[in-house]
Amino acid sequence: MGSFGSRSAAPANWDPSEDPVDRARQICLNQLEYAPRTRAELATTLRKKGVEPDVAEQVLSRFAEVGMIDDALFAQMWVTSRHRGRGLAGRALSQELRRKGVDEPAIAEAVAELDPAVELATARALVARRLPATRGLTVDARVRRLAGMLARKGYPAGTAFRVVREALAEEGQDAELAFDELQALEE
Repeated sequence: MGSFGSRSAAPANWDPSEDPVDRARQICLNQLEYAPRTRAELATTLRKKGVEPDVAEQVLSRFAEVGMIDDALFAQMWVTSRHRGRGLAGRALSQELRRKGVDEPAIAEAVAELDPAVELATARALVARRLPATRGLTVDARVRRLAGMLARKGYPAGTAFRVVREALAEEGQDAELAFDELQALEE
């Protein structure tokens, strides 16, 4: 096995006589067969498969023109799916979309579709589902675990603490001291 720099970018089964545009088109179709992809994801795949940049641009532009790739639509579907399925908040969804190569205007538009009331209800449902597993822990530990879980899902600290405080209060636990200590750590 050679060093990284000595490896050919073209796969071993690639036929050099094959039309590069047809090859790039087939690579994109194969990728889209499994799941929707962003333009940036397809461009990365084409680059890794050794497709010349001008050929990749030509194929990607045509796919966008006919609606086979649409980053704005992808972003909207991603936000809806990941919020419902994983309970992710706008901040986490924005980060995921950035990693997938979606541009900022499309991200902002997709995340703006999230209803703040639905996002809050989702945070409450996440805490309610996780709350029983924290019984038996100290109030401080419960607050840290539950607020930390919401933070990892992209919820702002204020929302996370409010939702956890409400859930613990419904159980009859006073979490004010724990919240004061944790909020002091954030400042």
